[in-house]
Amino acid sequence: MIDLTIIILTYNEEKNIQDCLDSIKSTNANIFVVDSFSTDATLNIFKKRKINYTQHPFENYAAQRNWAQLNNPFQTEWVLHLDAGERLSSEMVNWLNNDFQPTTETNGFMFSRRTMIFGKWVKYGGHYPNYHLRLYRTKKGKCENKLYDQHFFVNGHTAVLKPGIDIIDTVMSSWQEFTLGHARWAVFEAIEIIEKTKKTGEVRVSLSGSPIEKRRWLKSNLFEKSPLFLRSLLYFMYRYFFRLGFLDGLTGLTFHFLQGFWFRFLIDATVLELKTKMEKENISLPGLIARDYDPKYLRILKTEDS
Repeated sequence: MIDLTIIILTYNEEKNIQDCLDSIKSTNANIFVVDSFSTDATLNIFKKRKINYTQHPFENYAAQRNWAQLNNPFQTEWVLHLDAGERLSSEMVNWLNNDFQPTTETNGFMFSRRTMIFGKWVKYGGHYPNYHLRLYRTKKGKCENKLYDQHFFVNGHTAVLKPGIDIIDTVMSSWQEFTLGHARWAVFEAIEIIEKTKKTGEVRVSLSGSPIEKRRWLKSNLFEKSPLFLRSLLYFMYRYFFRLGFLDGLTGLTFHFLQGFWFRFLIDATVLELKTKMEKENISLPGLIARDYDPKYLRILKTEDS
């Protein structure tokens, strides 16, 4: 066995989890699942496959991931975090089984995420390669304390592996699922933008840093400082024309438009809505959120104050 545990979070994932487990079953690694009290057939799948799992109340993704890592029963030196809707490519399984021999100075590895929409690979629009840190030494890394757009970070050197050794992300099962989910995330991000004392997370913001650090710098110092609404249009044009997103066909057009333009436009619309109400009604952001929105959105303000 590799001194590694693959950690997966679940909640009502009966549609996704079997393919996820199939993709990792040939790895020489331990598997540990933390479930948020699923009510569908998810737990039956674990029992049938004899997967080691436990249940823990869900607060937010960062807290759940870090709790899972801290309570890993296998206590391995390395952890690899996956979502139920993700799979390991065959190249990554092969790398883990045969080439995962980290040196003492390497504390983490970055892999590209391969986005799949209804079986079609989104290769353009700057969406591939798209690197993420998921594999690292347990005592050296964790998930940053953010409710939205959180990343893992590690203390020390990280290595970036070549494209092909990928995590495959199936994204969603329908456009309805996609838009409903992103509508919820739009409120989270709008609150973060308005909250002046917001934390930027533990990931370092650096144009000369890792791929994740560069993306965080571009978002914080370029995109978020551009005018509302115009930035979503420019971002879509950049992805679709300059980064050749049009080569992804009709599926790519839908994805790049919804994820690159509509979602960002909705965030800006929510920012404008919140600011207008706060000014006209002389109400604080927490008071407005408590009055007009789901209470779950108040958690982001509590997290930023912590």
